[in-house]
Amino acid sequence: MDLHFSGAVATRAEQDAVDAALAAAPHEPGAPAHRRDLLLPALHAVQNRVGWISSGALEHICRRLELPPASAYGVAGFYALFSLRPRPARVLHVCTDLACAASGGRELRSAVENALGPAGPGADGSDADAAGEDAVQWLHSPCLGVCERAPAALLVQAGEVASEQVFAPATAPALLRGARLGPEPAAEAAEPPVAGSVPQRGDPGLRLLRRVGVVDPTSLEAYRAAGGFTALRRALAIGRAAVVREVTDAGLTGRGGAAFPTGRKWAAAAAQSDTPHYLVCNADESEPGTFKDRVLLEGDPYAVVESMAIAGFAAGAGRGYLYLRGEYPRALHRFEHAVAESRRRGYLGRSVLGRAGFDFEIEVRRGAGAYICGEETAIFNSIEGFRGEPRTKPPFPVEQGLFGKPTVVNNVETLANVPLVLERGAAEYARTGTAQSTGTKLFCLSGTVRRPGVYEVPFGRTLRELLTLAGGVPEGRELRAVLLGGAAGGFVRPDELDLPLTLEDARAAGTTLGSGVVLVLDDSVDLPAILLRIAEFFREESCGQCVPCRIGTVRQDEALRRLVRHRQADDLRLLREVGQVMRDSSICGLGQTAWNAVESALDRLGLLGLVTVPATAPVPAPVRTAPGGAA
Repeated sequence: MDLHFSGAVATRAEQDAVDAALAAAPHEPGAPAHRRDLLLPALHAVQNRVGWISSGALEHICRRLELPPASAYGVAGFYALFSLRPRPARVLHVCTDLACAASGGRELRSAVENALGPAGPGADGSDADAAGEDAVQWLHSPCLGVCERAPAALLVQAGEVASEQVFAPATAPALLRGARLGPEPAAEAAEPPVAGSVPQRGDPGLRLLRRVGVVDPTSLEAYRAAGGFTALRRALAIGRAAVVREVTDAGLTGRGGAAFPTGRKWAAAAAQSDTPHYLVCNADESEPGTFKDRVLLEGDPYAVVESMAIAGFAAGAGRGYLYLRGEYPRALHRFEHAVAESRRRGYLGRSVLGRAGFDFEIEVRRGAGAYICGEETAIFNSIEGFRGEPRTKPPFPVEQGLFGKPTVVNNVETLANVPLVLERGAAEYARTGTAQSTGTKLFCLSGTVRRPGVYEVPFGRTLRELLTLAGGVPEGRELRAVLLGGAAGGFVRPDELDLPLTLEDARAAGTTLGSGVVLVLDDSVDLPAILLRIAEFFREESCGQCVPCRIGTVRQDEALRRLVRHRQADDLRLLREVGQVMRDSSICGLGQTAWNAVESALDRLGLLGLVTVPATAPVPAPVRTAPGGAA
């Protein structure tokens, strides 16, 4: 390939970071020595070492991977967590999203701004404070995935050993101390407050959460003693076809929002003659208000390893990728440790558990701040070293997915159900829930609710029962609305709390369970401000690939802001037209669902007073699934 470089030179630190990352990367037999799919890990290596990605560092990466610099620049500039201009090694990300906005986030950001100045680089685009060991830059951040302890912030420190610290719940004094001193050395080793993360801890009825907060998540022996890896042994004993049949008969469907039958997906991939096959575990839960997968990865990482091994076996895959959102440092460390220990003990690698012919490896790919990468085909592009933009379907992933090969994509919660199916049997598993929605579901409760956290309940429990488990709204407050499914979901009124939480009942009511977001909003919350943040979120997160979404999310944001200020009927008509165009013609779920929450707020809640809605009016149906709730 004829490559043209500018001549920019990487520093020794940048070169060493890149070279170490590429040397540590696993190589499949027969794979080329220089692989584009290592671009994302190489970019992370430089960012972690220096704090930003210089032209010299980018060119060194391109020389090592034999990539055109313009192409690599386009990838590096795609992700929000990467910086292509100088900035301090210490950066503070302060959440501006829905749960934090409902829990004091605005006041927290004001305090940080008063102390540290405006967010981001200076008004002229320069980074005047980028020099010096004590320099710090703070940035507005989308959801950090710790909504049960909102408001939240993430402090990162680049260096020879990069470090991070999550502040949740964050206070202004703690953030300013962190900005001055850097992350605390043991901050990510400490356990989160389990009472906030998993309020049902110790409940004998728990399934997916039964080990979280009870079993040491760093110990393989503790996991085995609690029943771990028995499902993998059974899977290897009964064979691929029987595993697929069990999962199919159990009625397991995708838990990320799409609700596609898991067994059908596995069977379709396994039937493909083209090889190799791949498995991708979607852990990029970027939907605002979603944090269930983070709790599983932090609290029960070996279960995710076991689940991926079973899915890989059933689909005929020899390699699995866990695509993890970049804002989850503790989940990254926990899962990488679990993978290493599982490999050392024979649960991964060649001839898993002595089963000849079944070799299975897991690689972790860390995202870098892009909501669109929750969409299953955007994940493929990201892993392969391209911009994380969705692909047109068909062909579907089970036919041509990662690296153009048959691929199964499931999210963390979906896979975590698989060992339960094999341990209990399909019939026993299906006895919980309803005929069409079997098993249990994890719901992420946040906002103005007394006990926010992840709740596991059987399908069929009502929204009222779920809110009662979480203690309802604070005393003296009145429930105003519940946002189901996150930014891509829809609002539910207080008189509709008896809605059964099943796929079929949600669909009949014209709403969606999505990825399990339940954002509770009482009368202290500024609902128009929440709605504006949703519109702003989609505007910022659109990848820009297709015109309906690229232009539509901008027009939606602009029209909604005018509508909030002036209450003009013309803007309401424009919103509806733009929303319908995005829903009908966008390439992927981001554009197709960007209008859902806005539409339901205007029509369902009568927000802004422009429409009068009868009490029996149906929720406008969000018929597709957004990227953060895929597979």
